[in-house]
Amino acid sequence: MSEALEYHSSGRPGKIEVIPTKPSSTQRDLSLAYSPGVAEPCLAIAANVDDVYKYTSKGNLVAVISNGTAVLGLGNIGPHASKPVMEGKGILFKIFADIDVFDIEIDQENVDDFVKTVKAIAPTFGGINLEDIKAPECFEIERRLKEELKIPVMHDDQHGTAIISAAALINALELCGKKIEDVRIIINGAGAAAISCGKLYISLGAKQENIVMLDSKGVIRADHEITDHNKKHFATELDLNTLDDAMVNSDVFIGLSKGNVLSRSMVESMNAQPIVFALANPEPEINYEDAMAARKDLIFATGRSDYPNQVNNAIGFPFIFRGALDVRATQINEAMKLAAVYAIAELAKETVPEIVNIAYNKKNLSFGREYIIPKPLDPRLISTVAPAVAKAAIKSGVAQTRIANWEQYAEELDARIGRDDKLSKVLISLAKQNPQRVVFGEAENYKMLKAAQIVNDEGIAKPILLGNKQKIDKLIKENNLHLGDIVVIDPREDETYHQQFGEALYEKRKRKGLTIYDSKKMMRERNYYGAMMVETGQADALISGLTRQYSDTIKPALRILGKQDDTRIVAGMHIIMTKRGPIFFADTTVNLNPGWEELVDITLLVAKAMQQFNLKPRIALLSYSNFGSSDDPNVRKVRQAVNYLHENYPSLVVDGEIQANMAFNTQLLKDNYPFTELVNGGATALLFPSLEAGNIAYKLMMELAGYEAIGPILLGMKKPVHVLQLGSSIREIVNMVTIAVVDAQSRKV
Repeated sequence: MSEALEYHSSGRPGKIEVIPTKPSSTQRDLSLAYSPGVAEPCLAIAANVDDVYKYTSKGNLVAVISNGTAVLGLGNIGPHASKPVMEGKGILFKIFADIDVFDIEIDQENVDDFVKTVKAIAPTFGGINLEDIKAPECFEIERRLKEELKIPVMHDDQHGTAIISAAALINALELCGKKIEDVRIIINGAGAAAISCGKLYISLGAKQENIVMLDSKGVIRADHEITDHNKKHFATELDLNTLDDAMVNSDVFIGLSKGNVLSRSMVESMNAQPIVFALANPEPEINYEDAMAARKDLIFATGRSDYPNQVNNAIGFPFIFRGALDVRATQINEAMKLAAVYAIAELAKETVPEIVNIAYNKKNLSFGREYIIPKPLDPRLISTVAPAVAKAAIKSGVAQTRIANWEQYAEELDARIGRDDKLSKVLISLAKQNPQRVVFGEAENYKMLKAAQIVNDEGIAKPILLGNKQKIDKLIKENNLHLGDIVVIDPREDETYHQQFGEALYEKRKRKGLTIYDSKKMMRERNYYGAMMVETGQADALISGLTRQYSDTIKPALRILGKQDDTRIVAGMHIIMTKRGPIFFADTTVNLNPGWEELVDITLLVAKAMQQFNLKPRIALLSYSNFGSSDDPNVRKVRQAVNYLHENYPSLVVDGEIQANMAFNTQLLKDNYPFTELVNGGATALLFPSLEAGNIAYKLMMELAGYEAIGPILLGMKKPVHVLQLGSSIREIVNMVTIAVVDAQSRKV
């Protein structure tokens, strides 16, 4: 394909490069990086060899090594031609687990010489991933390297497929109501992956006599001459010769051979509730359409991403090595592999993050016949599989270091791949301590229902759904949602509170032009009804705005609930989840051109909100000016607000007017404005001089920098009401519900 060739050759040829991790722009930097400064770590390592993990990249460096004798789908193409594959493997290590890789292609097929070469270069690496080496040589190469080296060594073609298929098999058997020790398993193929799969299935409880393996000549039988001892291990006593024979009354088919060798009639001959993993690539042993047409009770998996249940090694190897490296394991043993199997299998049963649904263009992935294994792009894999592997390494005695705080370790793993969501975890933890009743004002929407399911399942909130019950039930069935006994109320049909709510609104607004008739009529509208539920104590918080303009949602809340007694305004705030931590932006949604007094009020509202989240406010009031460098009226209002805050709230860390870059660059502040308290860490919250500036800024951060934004969070309301952005994602809705719960909790203290 010309597109593939262009991809690999355009710009800098290949797919990887080496990037320095330390400063190297000055002569001093270079003298530390190389001569004479480099002598110090060299001497330290010479005195204590373990210091190599402290002063070099060894602990996070894996070698992907191949001789190109069994490149997937291409055969023995040699070391040079295998290099693009090895570079690709390196990319997967990096993007999924933040592991650095050197790909090494060895022009050597002799086992002794191959092992000798790898041993000679092993001091460079913290681990070795063997790749695309033909059987039976690969078995001996891996065995010897594991025995002779004290770093993790794994032939992924063998064990990666075995681990992922085993996790999928565990879940498939559970769905079929079968036990692994009772099922008959057919493995078509007798190469490295097939042998390893058979051995791992036995470790999981499968009986060896129930496994039938076939090579290119047919069933491997005990009464035939077999020279390969790996195949001999799986020779059967059964009177079977062909794949047709073997498939009759079997329960599981594992295809590790070539495309289109399994027929519909073979699938039809299997026992009830059959399981077929057709893993040949790019063409499976039987295509999805034919397999599903053959049996309606079939669970089917392939190695392809365009069908359900993709058995993909990327689900395992990056995270297995991550866990092994992080405890400096001397090997990857059976206990570590089994730990990975069970961790992957269990993850498939958990609620799928919306980011995964979006990535695969699915509405609601959930554990079942078409989802028995996590997707490769599931960001939870690193913090699920790596800790499981690390714990198994420690327990089995092959770890050289230990992890003291597993919760902190999981957070560090998430941060490695850009999931630094500590604030979200803190908020979720707070919410779960005392879940509150949250009204979902637009429940006739899939996203709202899915979010309701998530917060209910995770114990974050107690949802109350407003909308037409028939429409909601239809959406639940269409999308396979599980909402249990969540309360559903249709304000158009409700007679219990309709009269009471209408009269209460009339009492609030009767001298502001509202009639009793209009008041009762408004209670048919969900945002008015939901706000009145919060006002009267029938609920603790309201979430709405997904499908409506911001003003259409905020108006009912202001009419019914009103502002807090100690504030003159309400304001909108977004939390931008950056690599340096959460940054709070205000006002981003409500006040067009606040005066100095309004800026003071917004500052105090932001400070109070941050304190609710257990964060210390460090607030910068932004402008195009720095500390008096301009006397424009728009600058003066910011300066006046800061002066007032300094005088009346001296314990609050706040300063300005200041430019946005200066608010974060502590070195610039030290050099030019050492008097400001922001010099000791920079700002954690930004106040903008106008709605225009704030709104533009947070949207640029989202679109250009790719940061997640939580909000808008409505500040200054008497009771918790939070307005969603039009088209918010499910993750954003869940975040807002969590914030609403924490908000409601804080008001009850």
